[in-house]
Amino acid sequence: MTTLTPRAGRRCHNALNPFHATVYFSPDLDKEFAGIGIDDPRAVYFAGRAAAMGAVGPGVIAAAFYNFNYELLARHVPAVWRVASPETVLDARLRAADATLRRVLGEEVVASDEMAEAARLALRAAEACTRNARPLYAAHADLPVPEQPHLAYWHAATLLREHRGDGHLTALLSAGLDPVEALVSHTATGKGMSPRWLLATRGWQRTDWDAAGERLRERGLLDGAGEPTEAGTALRADLEEHTDRLDAAPYEHLGADGVERLTELGRGFLITATGAGAFPADLIGKG
Repeated sequence: MTTLTPRAGRRCHNALNPFHATVYFSPDLDKEFAGIGIDDPRAVYFAGRAAAMGAVGPGVIAAAFYNFNYELLARHVPAVWRVASPETVLDARLRAADATLRRVLGEEVVASDEMAEAARLALRAAEACTRNARPLYAAHADLPVPEQPHLAYWHAATLLREHRGDGHLTALLSAGLDPVEALVSHTATGKGMSPRWLLATRGWQRTDWDAAGERLRERGLLDGAGEPTEAGTALRADLEEHTDRLDAAPYEHLGADGVERLTELGRGFLITATGAGAFPADLIGKG
C-alpha cells in the first residue's frame, strides 16, 4: 500500500467530474427531455441536475448551484415540475446517460472489465462521502445505484462530483467570493469555462461580469488586464486546497493504490469521450 500523495484526490476528481458532465452537453439529453415535454436548454439543465432534490423551487437551486442568477432560475422553476415530475426527469436523465456513454465510448468500452472495475472503485470511494452540509450529494446518495457497470460508474462519478462541489461552495463563501466573482476569478486562471459559455448559461449580463471583475481588482486579485495577480493566484490555490481538505475522506477511504487506478481508468474513459466530441471545443478558456 502506497501513501496517498497531496492532490491525488483532486486529480482523481478531475477525471471523474467531466465524465458525469458528458450528459449535460449531449444531444441525447435534449432528445430524452423533449420526449417528456422539456425543450428549453436551460430548463433541461436545471431540472436534470436538481431533480434528485425533488420538486424544489428556485431558491433551493440557487443555493445548491451557487453561481446561477436567481431570476433566470425562477423563469423555469418550479414551472418545469408541472411539465414532468422529478422522478420522470431522473429516469430520462439516466436513459440519456446510457445513450451518451454508448455513443462516446463505444459498446466495447461500456462492456469492458475496466468499466466494471472503475465502477467498483468509484462506489467504494463514495462510501466515505458524508451528507452533512452537502445537499446535492445527499440527494443523489438517496438514489439507487444502477445495475449496469457503465451507469453505476456514472452514478458514482456523480456522487463524488457533487460531494466535492458542495464542499467547494463552503470554500467560496470562506474566501468571500460572490457567485459572479467566483466565475470571473476561475475563468481568469484559464481553467474555467469561457465567458461566452458562462454568460449564455448562468443568466448574468456582461455588466454583471465587468462589475465583478472591478470588485476583484479593488481587492487586488486581478490586474488591469483582468489577469490574476499574485494574491489572486494564491486565493484560487487556497480555494482548491480548502476543497481538497473537505473532500479528502472518499479518497483516503479508497487508498492510494485504488485512487491511482481509478484515476488511470477515468482518464482513459475521458480521453475517449473527448475524442468522440463529448464536449464543445470552446468550452474552456478566457475568450
